Amino acid sequence: MTRLVRLDVWIDPCFDEIIAQDEHITLDVLERSGDQARNWELLSRADIYHISAARDEVPAELQVTAELIQRCPNLKCVSTSGAGYDTVDVDACSAAGILVVNQAGGNAQSVAEHAIALMLALVRRFPESVHALKHSSGFTREDLMGNELNGKVLGLVGLGHIGTRVAKLGNAFGMTVLACDPYIDEQEAITRGAQPVSLDELLAASDIVSLHCPRTQETLNLFDAARFQQMKQGALFVTTARGGIHHEADLCDALLAGHIGGAGLDVWTVEPPPPNHPLLALHNVVATYHTAGVTHEGRRNVAAISAQQILQICRKEVPYRMVNPDIHPHFFANFSA
Repeated sequence: MTRLVRLDVWIDPCFDEIIAQDEHITLDVLERSGDQARNWELLSRADIYHISAARDEVPAELQVTAELIQRCPNLKCVSTSGAGYDTVDVDACSAAGILVVNQAGGNAQSVAEHAIALMLALVRRFPESVHALKHSSGFTREDLMGNELNGKVLGLVGLGHIGTRVAKLGNAFGMTVLACDPYIDEQEAITRGAQPVSLDELLAASDIVSLHCPRTQETLNLFDAARFQQMKQGALFVTTARGGIHHEADLCDALLAGHIGGAGLDVWTVEPPPPNHPLLALHNVVATYHTAGVTHEGRRNVAAISAQQILQICRKEVPYRMVNPDIHPHFFANFSA
């Protein structure tokens, strides 16, 4: 039998239904606020741990760290519930021979649509219109005049599953799409619908900068005061990536100074952000609560592909979405042990 555990965060029912198709897998659910002794007893025997990719949904002690790995001698695979893996120390897993898989692309369409929605809300000045209608009088429609996306330059930082779909949508709106992604070559970027440029070139030329890169040591605080200053005067900043890639205080300063014309923010350093967060007080900020990928379609797709990938692993097949593929040659020998 293969022992699988998952957290009691909301997941589309199809995950459990698909897993139940294999009679050789047992599934147990960890209760984040429940009996911790039971949690550790289940984890210590688990072969596969399916964990939320959102770090604020997972108590620190249940995130996959070197300490947790030491307490889980049978653990052979960690599966995250999304494209991200903020709750998993991948290096510690690799050192222990544990395979890490994610669900990259599972909710890409949902996130891409959300990114475009944030852009539309900003260029058409939705938050300013809502504020004026609720709290002011005597203004004209022209006081709230916005712009079209058509003809604007869209700069994508990251051109993976989500960035590629945003590029397609941006092109459909008549935008010129630039992209910076050091892991994709020039011809592939063009194939994906974007003109490849350096980050400096992208910032200097883009009317809208949209982040679609993972949060890593390489990208942590990538967008700080200096980066925001590199952007065009009045340009818009949008992120559906991960909190921590942009420095929130520096972004707030750039918005207050008028250098950045507006921001569409789905991700935060602390999620949800506190109600008194300075960015939430600005009328040129569109704020959402890490809901870009939270659609019925996106959640079902992610749950389905994660369950199918776990079945694939149990059948000793090569999974499609390995985060640390270097350990794969040794993985199945360990899995069979």
